[in-house]
Amino acid sequence: MAKLTLGLDYGTNSVRGLVVDVATGEELATAVLPYPSGEAGILLDPSDPHLARQNPADYIAGFVAVTKEIGRSVNLEDVIGIGVDTTGSSPMPVKADNSALSADPAFANSLAANVWLWKDHTGYAEASEITEKATAQGLPYLAKCGGTYSSEWFWSKLLRCLRVAPEVVEAAASWVEICDWIPATICGITDPKLVKRSRCAAGHKAMFEEAWGGLPSVEFLATLDPKLAEFRSNLYETAHTSDEIAGYVSEAFAAETGLKAGIPVAVGAFDAHFGAVASGAKPGTLVKIVGTSTCDCMVHPLDQPLADVPGMCGIVRGSVLPGFYGLEAGQSAVGDIFNWVAKFTGKSHEELNRDALELKPGESGLLALDWNNGNRTILVDPLLSGLIVGLTLHSKPAEVYRAFVEATAFGALRIIDRMEEYGVAVERVVACGGIADKSALTMQIYADVFNRPVNVAKSEQTCALGSAIFAAVAAGAYPDTLSAQEKMAGLKDITYVPKPENVKIYQEIYTLYRHLHDGFGVKNSNIDLFPVMKRLIEIRSAV
Repeated sequence: MAKLTLGLDYGTNSVRGLVVDVATGEELATAVLPYPSGEAGILLDPSDPHLARQNPADYIAGFVAVTKEIGRSVNLEDVIGIGVDTTGSSPMPVKADNSALSADPAFANSLAANVWLWKDHTGYAEASEITEKATAQGLPYLAKCGGTYSSEWFWSKLLRCLRVAPEVVEAAASWVEICDWIPATICGITDPKLVKRSRCAAGHKAMFEEAWGGLPSVEFLATLDPKLAEFRSNLYETAHTSDEIAGYVSEAFAAETGLKAGIPVAVGAFDAHFGAVASGAKPGTLVKIVGTSTCDCMVHPLDQPLADVPGMCGIVRGSVLPGFYGLEAGQSAVGDIFNWVAKFTGKSHEELNRDALELKPGESGLLALDWNNGNRTILVDPLLSGLIVGLTLHSKPAEVYRAFVEATAFGALRIIDRMEEYGVAVERVVACGGIADKSALTMQIYADVFNRPVNVAKSEQTCALGSAIFAAVAAGAYPDTLSAQEKMAGLKDITYVPKPENVKIYQEIYTLYRHLHDGFGVKNSNIDLFPVMKRLIEIRSAV
């Protein structure tokens, strides 16, 4: 009898389910459900562009719907385990029975009682305050998350909620990342203190590290807000890797979906980390999960020295791949920028890709900054914004499109440079996600800008496949994640190889990008921006 695992991938706009044969990695069935609430699944506030929330009821409805749909194609009796990945940091307030606070009629109209989605930047001032106070007090909490705390992360969101909607924090028994809450709910766990918290979420977003006793101390949190310090005891003391079991499918959800009751559910984690595992993450390989934003993941052996890398989104033992350090970086907007250009110009992605492929590097004379949604790595600044230099009366939509594709490549190279500056070698890049599969333009530009080969992951659903891989380990089909990865993950038979003539031009344009990057993004950089426009014209003329 075939042994199957179900991987659930909770993205920004939808949930996808994927059933995989654990012996071969063959993907047998998939289903997707767009979140019904809000705008493309996101609850917005027209008065605050930084706000992005989500309705947790959509997650459970999505689990039931995609599982039932998959059950039309495969026998769900053959499913031996479930894995769950989500966006993050996307925490939510819960009641004492681990139910969503937003489901309480008293909070039906409260945006703050819902999930604070990863792209919610309302806590930017709180993030800055956390950075300033941890630094001023000489505390180590920022050492493992790049030296700067982000508005996308757990504590800035909780602190922001405490200040703008204190009644939500007062009513909450705990706050739980959705990568922890969804598995717990599927398993019928009704006590927040019994929810197994992901090491991925805890380490990368909540400053959790055993070396200083887990979460930041009560004393430090009290300097931010005494009520925040009081709330610490409602959270957790330990964190778990995703090769562990979070619980077992409840009788209620088994009856509703057709799954067997009692099958194990793996500890959850963030989508990009699971996508990295399904893309063959290993030392020397940078995995880029390219979507609306990007997340860059690497692993590093625990027995080899590793410096604290400024600007990273975290260096955490056991995240990404258990048994290794997991390193995370990323860009706050990539696909979102491409979508913006398409919408702004009124052109389709197909048109823009086709026309941009006809252009040579440097031909347009344009250079952009990829900060339309702020900078995640290495500057960690949500208040930075996008920029394009070199526009003329003759600039065309495809030229603008290509310039922003190149900008995302330059931003990614700045991340690679930072890793290598601190001793983490990046030998090759593996890309995954819809853009990696659909845009040869983007992948070739990335290879040329990085001056490294770029491979593409085998699966078009890498995050869901990663969830299925961890489900296989939790179910005992493999003794460890590396064994499961070897059998279930893989790459496509395509490699984007750097073109030397393009590499040379991009190296010069990247120098100009660094001028813009540091001139606008680094305080007191003393960068002279005067030559940038003139040199772009010279490069355009030469090309």
